[in-house]
Amino acid sequence: MASSNGDAPAAVTAQVSAGAPAGETPGAGTPADTSVVVTPWEVSGIVDYSKLIQQFGSAELTPSLVARLERVTGRPAHHFLRRGIYFSHRDLDKMLDLYEAGQKFYLYTGRGPSSTSLHLDAFDAVVVIQLTNDEKFLFSKDAKRPLEEFTRLGRENAKDIIACGFKPDKTFIFMDTDYIGSLYPNVLRIQRAVTYNQVKGIFGFTDSDNIGKHGFPAVQAAPCLSSSFPVLFGGRPDVPCVVPCAIDQDPYFRMTRDVTPKLGACKPALLHSKFFPALQGDNTKMSASDPMSAIYLDDTAKMVKKKVNKHAFSGGGQPLKRTGSTVATWTWTSLTAT
Repeated sequence: MASSNGDAPAAVTAQVSAGAPAGETPGAGTPADTSVVVTPWEVSGIVDYSKLIQQFGSAELTPSLVARLERVTGRPAHHFLRRGIYFSHRDLDKMLDLYEAGQKFYLYTGRGPSSTSLHLDAFDAVVVIQLTNDEKFLFSKDAKRPLEEFTRLGRENAKDIIACGFKPDKTFIFMDTDYIGSLYPNVLRIQRAVTYNQVKGIFGFTDSDNIGKHGFPAVQAAPCLSSSFPVLFGGRPDVPCVVPCAIDQDPYFRMTRDVTPKLGACKPALLHSKFFPALQGDNTKMSASDPMSAIYLDDTAKMVKKKVNKHAFSGGGQPLKRTGSTVATWTWTSLTAT
């Protein structure tokens, strides 16, 4: 996401934590080192994930918790969990307590499929996947890009997600503009329960940002409430939710965790992943706005070769200035190799 001028709002870049919702641990924002920026809009600098846990007020995903997950499910943990790609959580231990007691939960993620890399079969969980064409439209750097373009891109994303092999009877993919009628009652409840000052403090919105940006956080929060999916859960408001996401999305769900008890719903649990670095180096993040930052499924063989030759160095005497890409290549390998 981006502000109206294409940059992260100033308040967010400086410190996301100013105005963390009451009830959630404050200090969850950009690290004290001003060369490092971690916000829903921007990630830059070399991120120290152990410090990020302290600053976001989350808990470390320890080897003992991963081992407990394996005992509870009777299956080996996904390699993302074993290798520390998922490194932080909020209330995952409580979700395992519920699972051991025989209560099911569902998974909620958005747009890209990599966030649901936890073995879904192990929990036999329903997964809901939100395609946020509305967000991309509202936060686009190019005000001339039409909504229809983001809707088309969302459908292309859906094809990629389906190709990953999700179980049809356990997966619900929805486009916000298509499903908003079902989401809207909970969107309204969330909007009424969160003040304008809270949203400005969390996300750094300014008076020059369009009003759609101010309202969008409630749209991203609403799928955490099981009553948003009456067909899946029969209107039950008490089905717990686990949200696997990158750590930069945590502000949305800190807000959500603060408001859900007021609405008689369960707080969502979170699993935080590290960032998938861009090809340019480990202190960067893949971005759709930079086509050279990643290898895409629809890249031609020529384009893939160009990107690999230019960025995917493997060490062995490369100049020091290129070692960032060496680290990125190693990280890509740890993510993809099983």
